[in-house]
Amino acid sequence: MSLPNHGANPYRLYTQLGIKPPTDILDFSENVNPAGAPDFIKNDWADYLQLLQRYPDPEGEPFLSAVAKYHDISTENIVLGNGAAEIFSLLATYFRGNNAIILHPTFSEYEATLKENDVEIQRVVCEDIVNWKLPLDELQQAMQNADVLYLCTPNNPTGVLPSKEELQQLIESAKESNCSIVLDEAFIDFVDENASFIQSVKENHQVIIVRSMTKMYAIAGIRLGYMVAAPEVASAIRKLAPHWHINGIAAVIGARCLNKEEDAFRQKACDYALQMRTSFQTFLRQNHCLVTNSVTNYMSFQLPDPVQSQSFFTYMLERGIVLRHTENFIGMEGAWFRVGMKAPEAMNRLEEEMMHWFRTNSSL
Repeated sequence: MSLPNHGANPYRLYTQLGIKPPTDILDFSENVNPAGAPDFIKNDWADYLQLLQRYPDPEGEPFLSAVAKYHDISTENIVLGNGAAEIFSLLATYFRGNNAIILHPTFSEYEATLKENDVEIQRVVCEDIVNWKLPLDELQQAMQNADVLYLCTPNNPTGVLPSKEELQQLIESAKESNCSIVLDEAFIDFVDENASFIQSVKENHQVIIVRSMTKMYAIAGIRLGYMVAAPEVASAIRKLAPHWHINGIAAVIGARCLNKEEDAFRQKACDYALQMRTSFQTFLRQNHCLVTNSVTNYMSFQLPDPVQSQSFFTYMLERGIVLRHTENFIGMEGAWFRVGMKAPEAMNRLEEEMMHWFRTNSSL
């Protein structure tokens, strides 16, 4: 049976599997900031409601200028999107009929949008799931005959960030082979802005960066993301977007999120992700699981005996624990699970349910 291609669809998952959903469900398949959105959104919501009757700014202001200021770049380098998903749709249109390389396992939207635009796809699979050591030779060779390379940095679903040296090598290869390189930095907020390659766009016109506001700021419902690229690339892609595709409330909230006033919010999220991630990685390793060296607010793991993956997944669902399956991740094929970090009580319950499974099913 085909399972949902994305996380955060627990009831659809239960329906498709024919499992009656328990009253109490913990959804670890989604990976937004468990602290929720910044306080100012709730505190000032009455002010945002006044924006409902107004047309939004056609350029996406004040969010456009806020992105430029936050990254110290020109507005000419920026394309705003109704979520990063819209950006990927626009990029697919931009690369229509071309040749793309996708490193798997990775976010499914790359292939989905590219295929709809008749892009020929060359798949490269990373064998080292745990460390996510990039197959540089294979990628560099493939780039000689490709128009664009898509990389998720940090990777989704593993949470591992390739080294800056590896990525710089690929950027140099992209320049030599005249191949664009799309870096999906949707989760870079949970690492460090110094790990971002946004500044490199100024010198490397083949580099395209995609960012999401959804994960760090927990605002998935209002859909907001952006892309940073050379002015000529940004201009061409901007022309593909519909008018008024950034709603007024999203533009104002997004701008506030990027204020210096929210530095403490961002740092708290990063510190919490590190704390929960480290603790859960330790728990998994103590129980003989393979665990990815994630640097984000999620990670992937594999059971000591991957043959038990399907029964384990069902067992957890029956107990109200929803993990992100990997059936649709090429290179994982259901043998791994992704877990987003949640509140301490939720993480404790997850470990308790897993310990019960290990005691009952482990042969170690």
